[in-house]
Amino acid sequence: MRILVVEDEFKVAEALRAGFSSEGYDPIVAHSGEEAFFQASAQVFDVIVLDVMLPGRSGIEVLSTLRQRGVTTPVLLLTARDTIEDRVVGLDAGADDYLVKPFAFPELVARVRALLRRGRPDLVMRFKAGPLELDAVTRIVTMLGEPLDLTVREFELLAYLMRHQGQIVSRDMLTADVWKEPMRGTPLDNVIDVHVGRIRRKLDQNNPQRLIHTIRGVGFLLKVDTQ
Repeated sequence: MRILVVEDEFKVAEALRAGFSSEGYDPIVAHSGEEAFFQASAQVFDVIVLDVMLPGRSGIEVLSTLRQRGVTTPVLLLTARDTIEDRVVGLDAGADDYLVKPFAFPELVARVRALLRRGRPDLVMRFKAGPLELDAVTRIVTMLGEPLDLTVREFELLAYLMRHQGQIVSRDMLTADVWKEPMRGTPLDNVIDVHVGRIRRKLDQNNPQRLIHTIRGVGFLLKVDTQ
């Protein structure tokens, strides 16, 4: 899940970036209204966390212009002001939610998850492959109804395979889309194989049916054997 974080205070912005990264999201940070507008116009995000008080173009101006141009990405406003008038202005500009500073990061994450659930009805958030189930919003994975303990990287890798269920996924695809290193000089094949092996052991522990198959010389295939 890609999040645009717009915050002009560098320490706060870095804390939010690190926090969202630790939760398994892919945050992009902008420090001004102009930079935020450029990023939101040039790329697709699942949600935008937007500070109201920004140098140059304010968060309200950025939001209003994005809405006028047809950008429907869910937006959560961050502000130090908590008057009814401020809330009305933000909501009228097109905000989907509103959080007052200072705030607890777990509450921000919970609100972002809520926006993801209702803000992208066209986006598949839950995946199922036989006894394996994955929720991309809550980041809960279960096998035969029991929760699996996965690292952030293992979750992203498994989610990618489940999104491409029934399709062969190459190591180059995983390098570019999961590890975010499309221009890497040395291959990540060994690293990817180690992570796939760890996921396999966790999936196969209580399930006799193998779900992740290695396609020699190509990559991996996640599928449910119907025979």
